[in-house]
Amino acid sequence: MLAKAERGDAEAGPERTCIVTRTKGAPEDMIRFVVGPGAVVVPDIRRKLPGRGVWVTASADRVNEAVKRQAFARGFKTKVTASAALAAETEALLAQDCLQALSIANKAGQVVTGFGKVEETIAAGAVAGLVHASGCGADGVRKLGQSLRRRFGSESARPRIELFESGQLDLALGRANVIHAALIAGPASEAFLGRCRRLALYRSAPPVAGASNPSDLEQDGN
Repeated sequence: MLAKAERGDAEAGPERTCIVTRTKGAPEDMIRFVVGPGAVVVPDIRRKLPGRGVWVTASADRVNEAVKRQAFARGFKTKVTASAALAAETEALLAQDCLQALSIANKAGQVVTGFGKVEETIAAGAVAGLVHASGCGADGVRKLGQSLRRRFGSESARPRIELFESGQLDLALGRANVIHAALIAGPASEAFLGRCRRLALYRSAPPVAGASNPSDLEQDGN
């Protein structure tokens, strides 16, 4: 990663300032943007691209507002082009980042799929979180929630992710018809949970269940 002085943006310190709201926040609660080829505004979701960066609160609404109010031009202090679809493009990158992290966790042996195996993982106490396909049957979610309560005393004792369709989970895990999955404790699982937390925040979705201290889930990309 380039040194901060070489990147040219004033990003020292623990907080960043949103160019829309002018409020300060932690980097993991914001999205960094840089100017790419052709003076086009580019999302830097991993916060690693070179060049001067500006920050927007991690919310699709705030990114849309930044485009409409031409806040990027003011933030970069130069004429730039911000796509009308920038909010959707940013969301797609965040989702892709999550699914890539899930694939890495799977390759690290930290993901199990199938209702029975998920129940076994919960019973063993090794589960770091659950993943349910969005729109899946409520009965399976309810039963696994009961398993969490029996093992840990609360259904919210572990994070539960419901951000992706079954087909997206299939592609990430290289398996067919993934409806329920369990995350086994480990660095790769924690990295996936951190990325999911930011995607949920961006979509203004309910917080990831069980993540009482979400900043602890952000393991890399600092």
